[in-house]
Amino acid sequence: MAATPGNQADQAREAAVEAALGKLDLDAKTRLLAGQDMWSLLELPEIGLKSLVMSDGPIGVRGVRWTADDPSIALPSPTALAATWDPGLARRAGTLLAQEARRKGVHVLLAPTVNLHRSPLGGRHFEAYSEDPYLTGHIGAGYVTGVQEGGVGTTVKHFVANDAETDRFTVNNLVSERALRELYLRPFEIIVENAHPWGVMTAYNTVNGTTMTEHRYLVNEVLRGEWGFDGYNVSDWMAGRSTVGAIEGGLDVAMPGPQTVYGEALARAVRDGEVEEATVDEAVRNVLRLAARVGALDGAEPAVAEPPAAVDGEALAREIARRAFVLVKNDNGALPLKPGTVALIGAAARDARVLGGGSATVFPSRTVSPLDGLTAALPEGTLSYAVGADPNTELAVADKGFSLKAVCRDTDGNILGTGSAPNGQLQWMGSDLPEGVTHDRLHTVELTGTFTPRDTGPHTFGIKGTGHFTLTVAGTTYYDDVQRPADDSDPFEAFFGSPVPRAQAELTAGEPVEVSLTYVYALPEEVPFKVVAFALAHQEPQRDPDELIAEAVEAARAADTAVVVVATTDRVESEGFDRKDLTLPGRQDELVRAVAAANPNTVVVVNSGSPVELPWRDEVAAVLLSWFPGQEGGAALADVLTGAHEPGGRLPTTWGSLADAPVTQVTPADGELPYTEDVFIGYRAWEKEGRTPSYPFGHGLGYTDWSYESAEVEGTTVRVRVRNSGERAGREVVQVYLAPGEADAGRPRRWLAGFASVAAGPGESAEAVVELPRRAFEIWDEAARGWSFVKGSYEIQVSRSITDRRLTATINV
Repeated sequence: MAATPGNQADQAREAAVEAALGKLDLDAKTRLLAGQDMWSLLELPEIGLKSLVMSDGPIGVRGVRWTADDPSIALPSPTALAATWDPGLARRAGTLLAQEARRKGVHVLLAPTVNLHRSPLGGRHFEAYSEDPYLTGHIGAGYVTGVQEGGVGTTVKHFVANDAETDRFTVNNLVSERALRELYLRPFEIIVENAHPWGVMTAYNTVNGTTMTEHRYLVNEVLRGEWGFDGYNVSDWMAGRSTVGAIEGGLDVAMPGPQTVYGEALARAVRDGEVEEATVDEAVRNVLRLAARVGALDGAEPAVAEPPAAVDGEALAREIARRAFVLVKNDNGALPLKPGTVALIGAAARDARVLGGGSATVFPSRTVSPLDGLTAALPEGTLSYAVGADPNTELAVADKGFSLKAVCRDTDGNILGTGSAPNGQLQWMGSDLPEGVTHDRLHTVELTGTFTPRDTGPHTFGIKGTGHFTLTVAGTTYYDDVQRPADDSDPFEAFFGSPVPRAQAELTAGEPVEVSLTYVYALPEEVPFKVVAFALAHQEPQRDPDELIAEAVEAARAADTAVVVVATTDRVESEGFDRKDLTLPGRQDELVRAVAAANPNTVVVVNSGSPVELPWRDEVAAVLLSWFPGQEGGAALADVLTGAHEPGGRLPTTWGSLADAPVTQVTPADGELPYTEDVFIGYRAWEKEGRTPSYPFGHGLGYTDWSYESAEVEGTTVRVRVRNSGERAGREVVQVYLAPGEADAGRPRRWLAGFASVAAGPGESAEAVVELPRRAFEIWDEAARGWSFVKGSYEIQVSRSITDRRLTATINV
């Protein structure tokens, strides 16, 4: 049989890879695998290899410069993308991010994150998709397909069982092979099968006694062997621990470079007979294959010769946000808003939180807050605003009102160069320094400029980072000392740690004052890369909380509708730590109850990346979940509240109270965290324990009604006929769950087997077609160490959520 054009192209790339590999000596090979700096691999001109550049990219492409001076499109959070239940929309998001990557000179995105929401306490769950492996896998596959169709590589992460942040560098997660196969590995397997990713990232954590960067069984035997993955495997940053263990365990690249377990150490291991050079060759081959695919290897045709048509990033960000909003409650048609006056309440309505904290952070060129969006959408004079309650009880990075620059000096005080500082945070990595500045000559970095307050009163200033700092405000030096890390176990404390208050100054609204924060440059020995990372932090005068709530109540009482925006903060949901509870920070719950008592037509918008408790949900007219909605979130919110578009989201994870949640343990004991719940997480666990959540998996309302008319089963194909029985056009997500005919204590009561979206106008019908995969009928047999097809009778449950079944049918297999 003649080779297909795709196969011919693959074969040509493989030939180019082999030719390039044959020209490299051992030292060049091992240097390539070590990385050259924070974000890139070594350039090897002798074989026509350009430097491969990587960047974080779950919701936007940061590039190699972690600064607001290099803006990026900021899409909604991964939980929001999963809430669309639309792999096609995820694919379009990927296409946009590939466009952004090419604009920034990035070859590979360090995304998507497809770990599962095992416990609602996971602090980084906003960066992952869902509690369900099937939904996670197919949203992730859409994302990967879109990015790679744009000629940019993906790195599916974090392989595997990186489902919490507590002791993430050292925890040994004890997981049964069945749970690994049916839950935690499954999204990776779906993506490998359906999207052919060009990369994967192995995690910090250990699984069943072996650290993931050395896990020969899971990487070499499962990922590469069983699934046929042919991409490159990069460590999470600083996760590589052993030269021989890593290369034998299937780790291709140890990042960041150049001081890693590879390089000279790997070359020495080969020469000492500890490692076969053929093993090194295989790792290099995987890297060169990646380079060939992204067009970074001379003589190899890139996988994508012509990138897709340009995408309007702001428009797509807005579309994804409104498609992701989940309307979980809407009594008496409270939404869309009816004509009349609206009282908008909440600190997050003015200063929107559009993305989560940590390495997923990017800096958009603009952010549309709910206040901005509704001001533009509603008739003039119909909107009022009150703060009500501020969830930010800690300092935040200096931003609004600050005009700053960075001045770099040597040991004699001479200026080496200056850099822009669009906000108070500096994160210069590797060679990312202002022109004329080098790490060996740099002695101090001063953030200096002016601050123009918007409120009169005591303003608090602080410092985020570790090292010697001098803080001066309005001519007074408030701090000149060494700030030490709060958590010695996390080398990323300077990035993700809390700001420390160091000064309080009485300032007057509208009157500028000079501010200065000087940092003495010194790198901790445990950090193997060169970085300048610190921030000037600030907090506005804190008004009496009772007065703020009282003002909000009066505003609500005077309006036809009250819209309250409540939110988490980056000290609640971020990389680096897990949550202690699911409560909203500050006095926001009290605010909602007070407003609802004053105005029965109260709508609450919940601005969080993952579940929070809503103790007042029965007291308000409507509850809309906006997740972290990205830079256009406020515009999208106005679209949905006014009824220009309906909210399109369905819950990708169960929302309930912490007291009722079946799986909550995220803190290891003696270094180990047993996954004692086995295959029962998320809705599987809620049903097993017979507990009722606040809102079930798959739940979500729109602005129209749907009638489920018929479900026909032909083999493993389910055809569902639905009709829009409401008065306006809408979109429906048809969910198909599979329930075994005979109860089996070892299996969930039911599980998601497929889904499809349909759209129809008023009175129109539409057909959803769902293919049930073979895997939906299989379990992992630990005794046989293989998949076992479980024959018998199954009920096919056509549903609007895990608990809202509309049609059933029976299938015998």
